[in-house]
Amino acid sequence: MRRRRLLPRRATDALPRDTDLVLLGIKSWDPETYRKLTGPPLKPPLDFARRLAELGQDAHVRFALVPGLTDDPTDAEGVAALAGGLGNVSRVDVLPFRKLGEAKWQALGMPSTLHGTPSPAPEQVAAVREVFRSHGLHAV
Repeated sequence: MRRRRLLPRRATDALPRDTDLVLLGIKSWDPETYRKLTGPPLKPPLDFARRLAELGQDAHVRFALVPGLTDDPTDAEGVAALAGGLGNVSRVDVLPFRKLGEAKWQALGMPSTLHGTPSPAPEQVAAVREVFRSHGLHAV
């Protein structure tokens, strides 16, 4: 079952003003990969990110590093260029893929779409963090 993400489109400008911090999960820069990972299209989260920047709302970007899906250098570069240009992103979390969720998928009797996907090497995670840092961002 997919989660519905209605907040960005339905949120009024008052909601971000009443929020201390927004976590933006931009899982991929490539629209096809983003849809494959999340279900919905990439455009609404990007529009919401730009809207938050216009409002001056502090945001953290969360980038999932998944070998074979989001490890293409252009993926991190695209997200980094966007985040670096917004002016309101105070931190980027590079989230290395972990296999911890596989047991949950099995318990639910559902096939894991990322079964067999390895975790990224520490050097790969460090390199992606450097891509974000090269755009003036605090990446962890």
